[in-house]
Amino acid sequence: MSMAPTPLVNKVVRYSALIGGIGYGILHRRSLQKDWDAKALQKEQKRKDELVQKAKEEYAKIKNAAQQKLTPVVDAVTNPDDPNFDLEKAFERWEKE
Repeated sequence: MSMAPTPLVNKVVRYSALIGGIGYGILHRRSLQKDWDAKALQKEQKRKDELVQKAKEEYAKIKNAAQQKLTPVVDAVTNPDDPNFDLEKAFERWEKE
């Protein structure tokens, strides 16, 4: 005597498998989404860090340029009667002042 599955058993097994698959899909998608969100957050943080670093470098350049602009040329002799007088250096000094 062979035991053939009854229609009720078939329906129970079929719907149990369907519900289990849906549950597995939901849990799997949540884990994938969590990983993707973590990677996106790291990428955004890295981008922000790079922007901050670039801003610091640009600020240092501007500050350095301003400092050089304020620093007078001390080796320029502005007295035309001096034997070490250099007209180009004198003009550079006068331009910076």
